[in-house]
Amino acid sequence: MVEAAFDVAGLVGYRYRADDFYEVGREKIREYARAVQDYHPAHWSEDAAAELGYQGLVAPTTFISTVAMLANRRLLETVLAGYDVIVQTDQVFEMHKPVRTGDRLVSDVELASVRRIGGKDLLTITNTFSDQADEVAQVMHTTVVGLTSEDVAGDIGATIERVIMTGLGTTGTAPDEQPAAEPATERRLSPESRTRTPRTAIRLADIAAGDELPARTVHLTRGDLVNYAGVSGDANPIHWHDGIAALAGLPDVIAHGMLTMGLGAGFVTGWLGDPGAMLRYSVRLSNYTVIEALAAGTVEFTGRVKSVDPEAGTAVLVVVAKSAGRKIFGLATAEVRLADHPSTMCH
Repeated sequence: MVEAAFDVAGLVGYRYRADDFYEVGREKIREYARAVQDYHPAHWSEDAAAELGYQGLVAPTTFISTVAMLANRRLLETVLAGYDVIVQTDQVFEMHKPVRTGDRLVSDVELASVRRIGGKDLLTITNTFSDQADEVAQVMHTTVVGLTSEDVAGDIGATIERVIMTGLGTTGTAPDEQPAAEPATERRLSPESRTRTPRTAIRLADIAAGDELPARTVHLTRGDLVNYAGVSGDANPIHWHDGIAALAGLPDVIAHGMLTMGLGAGFVTGWLGDPGAMLRYSVRLSNYTVIEALAAGTVEFTGRVKSVDPEAGTAVLVVVAKSAGRKIFGLATAEVRLADHPSTMCH
């Protein structure tokens, strides 16, 4: 086994704050909503968002991953540069406050854990996003597998360099010039997501464990993948370049894991009717969606209510995604708040 050229376990706890804040733009929200085929009016119309009690457009659930893509570049391209390929496996979104137009988000990045399983490194990166009020708006945990040249075709790194888009290089300092890891600090979580009155189309009293969500089928083309790569900042060529996909051991170009997660989140919030009523979204990827050059791929989403907590006014949903008969999500759950909970009706 070719080991990474650094002590990965020794880097656990390494953290830094992104150099600059990310200002959430109105058109960026629309671009991202289009990329994940989420047409809920609150992502597109200020009037529709206002009807749900929001000032400005509301970002889709997985929008925050675009902010993380920028913030994590220093970690991935310098500190973890010993890996040839990084492959996403698990993702958890914790929503303490919906992201809206005009929010200024600062990301704290931490390499939270490293596990060695089956001869490969599983790394979990935690992003904590604070807003202009210095409250934690959302937290994102990303687990990836770090692959070395022994796990993929030996020349994949050089090949990627020849085809990747320009201008992606980090502007951070070199690894040996990195500042010392900053100490962890406790930050106040925004209470908004758990205290605002949800304005969901689905009422708490009208659902029960075992109820099924209306199914949805989504079509994806190579053009959708290229668009998502540009909008999200995830330019990994396994999602648009046949040769790189083959070198990585894939049968063909595959859809971004985060794209399928975004589609799944929209499937849930479309049913809810209020995109800010999602509290937690967790996905474990078990397979991929293959997108051929001359044919669209499909992803079929189904879901059911796993449990209902009348006292908390919440429900847990299980989301299933399948493509070409394969389960894309090994396990995916969403915790949501619903209208008609007594403690919220008094607001």
